[in-house]
Formats: sequence, C-alpha cells, structure tokens
Amino acid sequence: MKQLSIILIATFLNVGTIFSQERSLPNIDVKTLDGATFNIQDLENENNPIVISFWATWCKPCKKELNNIAEIYEDWQDETGVKVVAISIDDTRSMSKVAPYVNSSDWEYEIYLDSNSDLKRALGVSSVPHTFLINSEGKIVWQHKGYIDGDEDELYEQIQAISK
Repeated sequence: MKQLSIILIATFLNVGTIFSQERSLPNIDVKTLDGATFNIQDLENENNPIVISFWATWCKPCKKELNNIAEIYEDWQDETGVKVVAISIDDTRSMSKVAPYVNSSDWEYEIYLDSNSDLKRALGVSSVPHTFLINSEGKIVWQHKGYIDGDEDELYEQIQAISK
C-alpha cells in the first residue's frame, strides 16, 4: 500500500510538471498582408520578448487593446526590446478589411492573417482578444484572454519580468 501511494504521488507530480511546462510555437503557416506565407516558428526578435495578440476587425476590445498598446509601444520597445505581432483571425469574408484598418490605425506591429484558424486552433484560442507572451527562447510564458482598460499594464509588467 505504501509503495502504491509513492507511485501515485510521483505520477501526480510528474503530470503537474508536464502541464506546467512552457511550450513553443507550433509549426503553422500564416499569411502576411501582401499574401506571402510565413511560418510562425520563424518569428525572431534578437532574444527579446515577443507579444502575439490574436484579434479581428469585428472585435471592439481587440482593436481597443492594440490601439492602446500602439500609444505606448515605442516606449515599450526602448525599455525592453519587445516586438508586438498582431494575428487577425478574420475569415475570408472579412479579411479584406484587415489591411485598410491596420493602415488607418498607424500600428507599427507585424501583422499576419490566420484566416483558416490553424494557428488559433493549435494555440487553443477560443475567443479574442487572446494575448501570448513569448520569451527569448521562443517559449510561451504567459497568456491573457479578453481586454479591459489597464490590461496592457499587466502585460507590460510580464514583459519587464522576462526582459531582465
């Protein structure tokens, strides 16, 4: 009985370790605004953090989050070297609205299109906005769903924590 208890405890500890491990970005292709194919594993930021924000043109909280970050993005870059990547989940019906919206918003982000939702599914994104923070080793170390004013402050704290 004692041996069974030890085995069960070891198993639960091992399972907990598996679930808490950081994970890498999947081997998934997305599109650039000009239609070129880009593999999301090729994201690079010279060993600095990367923020990936899933959004859509029809999502008001998404646009608010990305617009609020845009206002302070230059400061974030100066202080931490972070790169923001915005991935639109607009489907083929609304995909044509992405480039005009981005161009009118003055975003300095890399923009990609996940119109077939492959990346969205692979990362378990069920609703937008959904934001991921990637460390210098390319591992997802933090994520947040939804957006209310001030959430960008929490994101920045997370960025600062892994930038040291």
